[in-house]
Amino acid sequence: MTTTPAASAGEPSATAATAFRGRIGSDIRSGHYPVPHRYRLYLSPSCPHCLGIALTHSLLDLGDTLPVTLLPAVPDTPDCGYAALRPLYEASAHQYRGPATVPLLSDDWTGRIVSTHAPDILRDLAERFGTRGPALYPAPDRDAIDALAHRSEQGINQAAQLAGRLGSDHSGYETALDTLLGTLASLERRLADRPYLLGPELTAADVQLWVTLVQLDTVHRWHLDAAAVQRIAGHRRLWSYARRLAALPAFGRHLDLDAIARRHHARCQGREAAGAAVQIVDWTTAHTPGRHVTPAPH
Repeated sequence: MTTTPAASAGEPSATAATAFRGRIGSDIRSGHYPVPHRYRLYLSPSCPHCLGIALTHSLLDLGDTLPVTLLPAVPDTPDCGYAALRPLYEASAHQYRGPATVPLLSDDWTGRIVSTHAPDILRDLAERFGTRGPALYPAPDRDAIDALAHRSEQGINQAAQLAGRLGSDHSGYETALDTLLGTLASLERRLADRPYLLGPELTAADVQLWVTLVQLDTVHRWHLDAAAVQRIAGHRRLWSYARRLAALPAFGRHLDLDAIARRHHARCQGREAAGAAVQIVDWTTAHTPGRHVTPAPH
């Protein structure tokens, strides 16, 4: 899992942010121990890492325990950060010069940043605050969850990003596409006899994969050729799984297609390819009655 949000194909990369890697410990000796109303999350609905954290926050029913501040879909500073977060970064690192980015977990008692590292934040929410929801990061499955998360990031997200950046006329395009399709095929086979990646119960691995599949359909396909997107869409069991998860309220309520589209088109400098016209999933209909998904603009 990466330490910073991955840019989409053709999107200019922001200056790497300082890695804040504080952890929520199990007792007072850790410095940051779990207590209600002490911490705050800063998230943007357009950021894939923020989407995973928002899903986890909802699945664990942490609304009354750990408040969330939502920031706009498109960063408002030239370095792809948020001006509203600049004071927190400057209070947490002497002479901080990087972008003030999300996701961010802050300590309201000290006015400083605990972590900007999405995998650590996800794990701490599940392990330190997850008392009312599913066991998203159970001890016996931690290695398997981490391995699946790594496969989703490397084999889907980064492979699709590389293919889109290279373009179909580049010699490395097919290699990147083969990596992507091979990963999708292995996950398709894994879901043949189970509802979730690790069996009958939803875990953090499913959260990570779902966010990755959303990113693949709503962002990366814009830079792939139509034939490649058709091959990606051919993994019907995998996309049925994605639609099934989208129907869960904790997932669907956080899927803001308009925000994702605005962030992508505001920052992306890559060439649009024919795959942009081949939508894999109609996310606006993959939901339960009464739940609304904000559609992307045409």
